[in-house]
Formats: sequence, C-alpha cells, structure tokens
Amino acid sequence: MFPTSTILALALGLNIHQSSAACSEALLREATERYVATQSTGNLSWFSSLLSPNATYVENGKTLTGWTSSSLASSNLTTTLSTPFRIDNTHSIYDLTQCGSFTALVVTDPSNPHVIGAQVRLGTDNKISKIDRIVTTPGDWLFNATGTLYYTLQEHWDVIPVEKRDSREVIKAAADAYLDIFKNASVQVPWGSPCARLEGGAYTGRGLPTDSCNVGVIQSYDMPNRRYIIDESVGVASLLLEFGSIGNAPDSHLFRVEGGRLRFIHTMTYCEKKPNSGTTPAHETPFPLPYKHRFSQETSHTAIDSGKLGIPSALP
Repeated sequence: MFPTSTILALALGLNIHQSSAACSEALLREATERYVATQSTGNLSWFSSLLSPNATYVENGKTLTGWTSSSLASSNLTTTLSTPFRIDNTHSIYDLTQCGSFTALVVTDPSNPHVIGAQVRLGTDNKISKIDRIVTTPGDWLFNATGTLYYTLQEHWDVIPVEKRDSREVIKAAADAYLDIFKNASVQVPWGSPCARLEGGAYTGRGLPTDSCNVGVIQSYDMPNRRYIIDESVGVASLLLEFGSIGNAPDSHLFRVEGGRLRFIHTMTYCEKKPNSGTTPAHETPFPLPYKHRFSQETSHTAIDSGKLGIPSALP
C-alpha cells in the first residue's frame, strides 16, 4: 500500500526545521503535513505561518485572489481547503530539486466524498509560494472515492533501493510519453508488465502478471500546461495539467515508474460539466462492493481528525 505521512511531529509540538542553502526536506515535509492538517481541520491557520506574502492558491485551474497570510489569519476566505474532512488515506511525495510536494487525499464520507491532489511548493524564502489543487467530487471523471481507496490500498509504492532507482529524466520521460500518445499514436510508451491504471474510481488491473495500462486512449489531443513534482526515491512523478480530450479539464496524473517502465497510473479529473463532462466513458471498470474500511496499523493514522491524533485545539 502507499506509504503515508503523519502529522505527529506537529501534534507533539516538535520543531523540525533545518537550516540549509538548498531545499530543506524537513521543512518541505512540515509544510506538506500542515497542509494535510489544514484540510483535516478546516482551519487555515495551520499553515499561515509558513505562507509567503505573495503565495498563489489555484483550485481546479482557477486562481483565488486575495490569498495572503493576513487574509488567512482573518478567516475571511472560503475555499474547499477551509472545509474539514475526515481523511481516510494520504499519500505524499517530495521533490527536493524543485522544493515541492504532491499529496493525494481520499475522503469516503458518504455525505461529502472527495479525492484531492495538491502540489505544494516552497519559494526561495522557505515559505509556501504556491498551492495547486485538483479537487474532485461526485460527477467528476469516473469519480468514486470508495473505489479509489480500495484500489489504492492494494498497491505498493514503496521506497526503491538506491541502486535500482531511475533518474529524474527517465521518470519524467515515461510520464510525458504516456501523455504524448494522446496526441501522437507513434510515441513509444515504456509500458510495464504488469501495469495498472486507476482512473477516478475505475481500475484496469486484475491482479495478474499480464495486467496492462495500454488499454487505449482518446486521440488526438494535447495535454498542455504540465506542472511536475518528481520523487526519485519512490519513482513517482506528479503532473497537473489540462486534459485535452475532456475539454482541457483540470487534471492530475500520478505515475509510478520501476526500471524505466510504467507500473501504476492514477488520475483525477475535474469536470465543469457533470457527470463526466457529459460523456459516457466506455472503459469504466467495476470495483468490489460492498467495501468496508480495513485499515492496518500502518494506515489507520491517516484519518487525521483532531480527535484521532490528539491535535491540540491551540495551534503551535
């Protein structure tokens, strides 16, 4: 299953800052964990102290104006981020070259299910300079939070031994090739075998060694405005982009690359016109029902409501 990050350091009031001329992994992780804590509690003040005065907030391709540390402190902003969610699972990757992270959140609450992907970037002042989010709900492309959670917990995105890791260039090239084939069918995509694709809540994998991600794409469309977060330690690339074949819809693609080949692909796509941008997807794969929450000790902490982890009501 996915490795998950926790906010125990924050709950215990620990200071994990590090001084470095380059990107501080500890500070990047703290910013990411404060972001998760913010979404869990709906309290924007969780990360206001780490927010750059000129920070940018983007949600589903639209930039929110008036997003500053002072406006957060006054609690005058209303965004999806200010809505508290009981989060069932989180998965974060960290890019120390670009000093950014990507976090996927899954919320299966039947009254308000969400699947959210966010790139959080730090600027040269070691403050959060940009939060770029794809927020999906019922009616978005193949949305099913329960299916997303179920299949997510079946997969393994573990740290890759140093001697077996692919370079940033190889990981990026594999991700780009997959997206480029939507425009040009002659592009050579490094398909892995097995490979499984989780598109919204629909899954192509059957748990077989012959599972393939090469199950067809809609052509011919560009996939523009790609924003990258790459973590070589786990062989993962996060790309936020405009999905050309669905009217340039705000989209997140997450790729796991092993040995230079695609192993897992996860997508979430916001559809302004619901459901599914007014189309009927032809390749939706059903998932087992009913699904009961079966959290292991490793994943149980990802429901990070304040009661479960003992987050203090007073902010550190």
